Amino acid sequence: MKSKVVIVWVLLFAVACNKSSEANKQLQRQVDRLEKQIQDTYTPGFGEFMGAIQTHHAKLWFAGINKNWQLADFEIHEINEVLEAIKKYQADRPETKYIEMLRPSMDSIAKAVNNKDSRLFKITYNQLTVSCNNCHRQTHFDFNYVKVPDEQIYSNQEFKVE
Repeated sequence: MKSKVVIVWVLLFAVACNKSSEANKQLQRQVDRLEKQIQDTYTPGFGEFMGAIQTHHAKLWFAGINKNWQLADFEIHEINEVLEAIKKYQADRPETKYIEMLRPSMDSIAKAVNNKDSRLFKITYNQLTVSCNNCHRQTHFDFNYVKVPDEQIYSNQEFKVE
């Protein structure tokens, strides 16, 4: 009788192990499938992020010179969001480590905007532009020279406060 009980327990254990092994295989297939999906997920490249910064940099200028402080503040936040996204999604790029060199200029222009100081805005905007170019120089992208916009290209947006 004892041997039959032992045999039943051994068989139950074997069946349980087999089911556990199959469940593990199924889970591993699911993990593999999810890892593949993550690898195939689109992530913007460094250039796309820089293009977004360029857009917000230009809009920041036109908002500031038109004393649209609310829009200028918004554009500062947008630039900061892109900088954070670069650190998150482009962490493996060597250029990413230079992003922090923009922080002092971003902080300075934010103070000018918060104080609604047009004179200081122009000074700090120029400092931000220089910081952008210094970053490009440090990362060997100095062929990509940024300047203060001289023409408003967003004909579908009003920058003047009414």
